[in-house]
Amino acid sequence: MKTEDYIKREEKYGAHNYHPLPVVLEKGEGAYVWDVEGKKYYDFLSAYSAVNQGHCHPKIIGALTEQANKLTLTSRAFHNSVLGEYEEYITRYFGYDKVLPMNTGVEGDETAIKLCRKWGYMKKGIKENQAKIIVCENNFHGRTITVVSMSNDHNARKDYGPYTPGFVPIPYNDLKALEKELEDPNVAGFLLEPIQGEAGVYVPDEGYLSKAYEMCKAKNVLFIADEVQTGIARTGKLLACDHEGVRPDILILGKALSGGVFPVSAILADDDIMLCIKPGQHGSTFGGNPVACKVAMAALEVVKEENLAENATYLGNIFRNEFRSIKSDMIELVRGKGLLNAVVIRPKGGKTAWDVCVAMKEKGVLAKPTHGDIIRFAPPLIINEEQMREAMELIKDAFSQFE
Repeated sequence: MKTEDYIKREEKYGAHNYHPLPVVLEKGEGAYVWDVEGKKYYDFLSAYSAVNQGHCHPKIIGALTEQANKLTLTSRAFHNSVLGEYEEYITRYFGYDKVLPMNTGVEGDETAIKLCRKWGYMKKGIKENQAKIIVCENNFHGRTITVVSMSNDHNARKDYGPYTPGFVPIPYNDLKALEKELEDPNVAGFLLEPIQGEAGVYVPDEGYLSKAYEMCKAKNVLFIADEVQTGIARTGKLLACDHEGVRPDILILGKALSGGVFPVSAILADDDIMLCIKPGQHGSTFGGNPVACKVAMAALEVVKEENLAENATYLGNIFRNEFRSIKSDMIELVRGKGLLNAVVIRPKGGKTAWDVCVAMKEKGVLAKPTHGDIIRFAPPLIINEEQMREAMELIKDAFSQFE
């Protein structure tokens, strides 16, 4: 079978809810992936930052296979011998009292919303069904009905109503708007991405996160950070919130928590918040399964052992400097932090960001547009300087085709 045969089969039997680049991948190792014809590429998307530790990292795969041969799933109806080890490891790693293990990023966000509301009723004293959570415009927290209810992306929302109430949208990076909404005593939490990834890697003004956190504290409102994409060293710190010394009341993690090997997400909070949820009030059949626990511990060990946060800072600076040196009318803006970056593309001669991504694919670098005119660049954090510079030359060659 050739590339077009695989694509036709997907189109025939699969739902048409994605529009991928015309490449069919078969193998991955480190910063590279190979297609079904054997062509090698640099992966500059990393499965939306899930593969921070690189494709098929041997330590993570080793943990996966070893545990998979012993015990995979018990449900939470019983204890298992790995869960407590993982809970101790991750809570110490991030500095929280408790963890609630889930599977996907959007499950993490849903869990954080439920936990925030529970806390609002039990601890803050908000009247039943009156709790509100402030959210940011242009957010991306997932695809469930409740999460798209807080989205202003027409494509994500249209024809999915009625929507879940209780969310108050404000502009991102706007402290005055936040201050106004925090006056409402029914506000239980403020949920945000420290850097808006899917929206196009929007980095807020310096001081925004720390000031927003202080404002929430002053009004007894929980500061909830969705670090599913920005966490686990992607932006040059373990967490993006670490850039401003902010410790979220509820921290949401996913994606690279498993190195892209297995669906693992987690909610971290201290006892005063987490213990608002009692037995039978929330759960997950697969959350906290032995394989996920072993995989996540190995993935987090790799982050520290291989200094991935430091590497993201160093190579992120090289990436942005190299990109800004490209002489192209199509490059309108380069922005980002660490190895989470975006390039805003100015259409030229009918060619768009999609055409640029196709040209880069032909040269051997994979990336994907978001919101039509923005290309997100997020290679695995294990990429080295030589590889980064080689990839940048390939990217430059792709842009030269449009001059």
